[in-house]
Amino acid sequence: ADDDECNNVTNICGEWANCSNTNGSYYCTCEPGFASTGQPRFQTNDGTRCADIDECAVVRQLCGPFSDCHNTNGAFYCTCQRDYSPSAGPRRFQPGSGTHCRGNHRDMANLTESRSMLAEIAAKTSGGELTSMEVISYVEALSLSSSWHFEGRGDMEATPSVINTTLTNLVEAVNNLVEKEELVAWTRMAEDLRENTVTKLLHSVEQGALALGRASSTPLQLDIRASEMELKLMTFDLAQDQLSVSMGGDHIQITPKASNGSVCVVFVRYDSLGDILKPSSDPGSADYSRFGGTGEITVNSQVPIDVDADVTNCAFWEYDLGTLQGHWATHGCERVLVNSSATTCSCDHLTHFAILMSSGRSNLVAHSNILTRITHEIQSTRTTIHKNLCCSLFMAEFIFLLFCSVIAGLLHYFFLAAFAWMCIEGIHLYLIVVGVIYNKGFLHRNFYIFGYGSPAVVVAISATLGSKYYGTDKVCWLSTENNFIWSFIGPACLIILVNLLAFGVIIYKVFRHTAVKKPEISHYENIRSCARGAMALLFVLGATWTFAVLHILHETTLTAYLFTIANTFQGMFIFIFLCVLSRKVQEEYYRLFKNVPCCFECLR
Repeated sequence: ADDDECNNVTNICGEWANCSNTNGSYYCTCEPGFASTGQPRFQTNDGTRCADIDECAVVRQLCGPFSDCHNTNGAFYCTCQRDYSPSAGPRRFQPGSGTHCRGNHRDMANLTESRSMLAEIAAKTSGGELTSMEVISYVEALSLSSSWHFEGRGDMEATPSVINTTLTNLVEAVNNLVEKEELVAWTRMAEDLRENTVTKLLHSVEQGALALGRASSTPLQLDIRASEMELKLMTFDLAQDQLSVSMGGDHIQITPKASNGSVCVVFVRYDSLGDILKPSSDPGSADYSRFGGTGEITVNSQVPIDVDADVTNCAFWEYDLGTLQGHWATHGCERVLVNSSATTCSCDHLTHFAILMSSGRSNLVAHSNILTRITHEIQSTRTTIHKNLCCSLFMAEFIFLLFCSVIAGLLHYFFLAAFAWMCIEGIHLYLIVVGVIYNKGFLHRNFYIFGYGSPAVVVAISATLGSKYYGTDKVCWLSTENNFIWSFIGPACLIILVNLLAFGVIIYKVFRHTAVKKPEISHYENIRSCARGAMALLFVLGATWTFAVLHILHETTLTAYLFTIANTFQGMFIFIFLCVLSRKVQEEYYRLFKNVPCCFECLR
């Protein structure tokens, strides 16, 4: 008779498996939710067992959008992400149950009057740190309220005071939603959802403001400002000879009409919306405006820019009124003028338009560190060069930090002086390495003439030809207009080139000299010794400033960081390589502290 192993042997197939008896044998299969580590039908004597199937890892988006999948032993379950809840049933659900995750939109239905709704939204959003779904919910509520503004409603008196109060509530509510503190909530949205929500917000503000303006029976002019936006509403007769209005750098010109009636114009400027609605090309900054009215118009906008920006486009946010899906477009807008202070765009249609740039002026934040202390100087030609190099760098940084508003010219001079002394350092090291015999006094005198005289000549010529280019409205430095900045970059690049050539000759000579004079030193030790010297020379000769040239030629975040880090620590590395690691300085410290018991052991 057949031996039924499945009944006679306890748990013969192990956990999560079912046993099936056959004539003279048996086989095991795994329960649902588990898979065999070997063949589908197996016996446990070969080490095969049943392991859990991680359904969440096998199938992407198993639970649907806005949900998370959680694996368990032999099964799994779904939950909704933050700000979302199941459409029906319990918090845990299966994807085949028909349940999906939907947003927790705020119920604003009880606010049936637009001013009450706007005031309520402004109050609820004033605390900051909104979630993504809260932002979406409030934008939906604003969209709902914009269609109610005085259109077909006889219970509201369209007086200037009522219009002003309602617009103030609208601006306050929208300002709270686009504050920089809410950028995290916007960036957590999917790109399509974010663009749709921003478009709905822009459209709601436009429609609400225009409806309020049209409800006024008298000419009106209101200007409402908040921390992140400004709204200007104007109404006037079409029969006027001159129909033009401005806000900041934006200007609108409307062709007069030989007919009665009025026109309503709305300007809206958003200061922080550029970070939310960036195009894929990463423009860096944008200025948005919206205009409403009738007839043929010309819109001009002037936005301060960096003249070195790689791309400057006049674009507008074009969207479908039905779906409120938008994209950047350029037709109907053109660049009229581009200079160092502004880009002027001209558009012949009603639009949310923007000046899109690939780069902008950086905010300069200065930090000062005390890197050295004054001690008794070591008398030599090299220390004289180092002392004057550090003095020029110190004066340049000191002036930049404390007196930036008045002395761009002195900054120009002392930075050039620093480069001049870097050049002198390279020349002096070259003379030492090649073995040139020179008169020390004569050389010192000429070093001073070149170190401080040549920068003075360059600055004097520059100031004579273009004194107006010293200092800008943004930074205390040379203007980029008419390439005036090259009065500094040109000499600096020339000195860097000279020092790089000197650096190459010096390293080659030192390496060859060490290899010939001290053959007992290994090739590896020779390379390591030269590398230490090369590191010191790179900072002393100003070779790290090549990162500035790279940043000018190819402006990227990497080159900006390399230039900032290398030159921020130039003074510190000069101090370390030329003072801390100097044998003469170490010997002097040894002599000074050798009789102090607590210091003798560490200095010995």
